[in-house]
Amino acid sequence: MRLLKQLVVVAAIALAGSQAVAAVDWNTPLTLILGLATAALAVLGYRWIVGRTEKREVTELARPGAVGALSRGTLLGIGLFAAVIVNIAFVGGYHVHGWGSVAGAIALFGFMAAAAATEELLFRGIVFRIVEGRFGTWFALGLTAVLFGLSHLFNPHASLWGAIAIAIEAGAMLAAAYAATRSLWLPIGLHFGWNYAEGAIFGTDVSGSNTPEGLLHATTSGPTLLSGGVFGPEASIYSVLAGTIVTIVFLVLARRRGHIVPRRGRGVAPTATLVP
Repeated sequence: MRLLKQLVVVAAIALAGSQAVAAVDWNTPLTLILGLATAALAVLGYRWIVGRTEKREVTELARPGAVGALSRGTLLGIGLFAAVIVNIAFVGGYHVHGWGSVAGAIALFGFMAAAAATEELLFRGIVFRIVEGRFGTWFALGLTAVLFGLSHLFNPHASLWGAIAIAIEAGAMLAAAYAATRSLWLPIGLHFGWNYAEGAIFGTDVSGSNTPEGLLHATTSGPTLLSGGVFGPEASIYSVLAGTIVTIVFLVLARRRGHIVPRRGRGVAPTATLVP
């Protein structure tokens, strides 16, 4: 029942925010303000409903260290996507034609902040964390990765391969980031940094969605397996490889820190949120 209550609260905020952003039709200041407001309200709503239903301090969204974790995650996300773009460009699949739109990049800041915060709270903060407490880290990681990939099948230009790629490179990676740190701030920053670099900096399609032009006016071409095709670079094999490598690194860290939760009844009792 707590899972349902938590999902309802955060999903309601996410839906209201997305409707508000859609209503302003990419107006730059309004999209920025509404996106940031949605992210902030989602965090506050999560803290409230989790604290109320679980009767504990919500340590996965602790204020101390939040800025540092968000910053590290954002830089990692930007750097990771930059590495993907460099590889795609190396095989002739990414082309810059000039400068794009500063206004578009500003609007995307708010839009991506809302998307990163709400999706991480829903998939990693609620579903992964609660499932992990009962069935262990490995099952929760696999389940939420699949669900995250499937959720992108509703995007424009979606394909089965695109959903599989998202499940591997993002669903698994972001769950592993949470498992390693036991904080939602770093995965939120990682999610935001990747998406922002993809759309607002390098000017490519984000999960098939139609978004404003970013800082660079650029296009991709060539085989879908390399460039990602109309779904965007997230469907590129380079993204899958990059996400897989980072997932493995985070899981190694999680094991070293004792953050891998066993299935209930096998070893120690699981803890919903461990201290890093």
